[in-house]
Amino acid sequence: MRIKICGLFRDQDIDYANEGLPDYIGFVFAQSRRQVTRDLAARLRSRLADNIVPVGVFVDAAFGEIAGLYRDGIIAIAQLHGQEDEGYIARLKEASAAGGRAVIPVIKVINSDNVTGNPLPASRADYYLVDSGAGSGKTFDWDILAGCRIRKPWFLAGGVGLHNIQHAMALNPFAIDVSSGAETDGVKDREKILQLVKAISKLE
Repeated sequence: MRIKICGLFRDQDIDYANEGLPDYIGFVFAQSRRQVTRDLAARLRSRLADNIVPVGVFVDAAFGEIAGLYRDGIIAIAQLHGQEDEGYIARLKEASAAGGRAVIPVIKVINSDNVTGNPLPASRADYYLVDSGAGSGKTFDWDILAGCRIRKPWFLAGGVGLHNIQHAMALNPFAIDVSSGAETDGVKDREKILQLVKAISKLE
């Protein structure tokens, strides 16, 4: 199982990540109190440990913007939280591959309200992320996942923290995505990050 710590925007956030070594970190380019600019993300990315995968979080951004961040090595995966459809994902993948680069991997967010016992629709996305709403930090009824057939690797997000990470792990997602659950007073907390990563690493 893997873990992503999302919403890094300070130098010390990168220091905490480099110490704890989560599998992924997230830079939020969409409007948010954790939002980063391209220049800030590039600077933070330059300090990030090589074995941590940087994910860019977007809401209905121009696919050329995302492809540029990918080609410049600022992000390695795109996480899409908006109304991006299959045509958008196809164009994003095509644009990202310009110049012979590998096609960008995509995480498509699925609102928990749309999760049922039926398989999720086919998608060009490489991963799903099941959440209660973009950046809401609220936990949804995880019991609905018990009968859901998710045919791609999927991330679990929404209100995950130290108080419920064991429950989250028991659902056996591909990865767990934590943002506010790794914070104290609205900023990333070193001890929480270290403890969250340690909880996941015990499975290895």
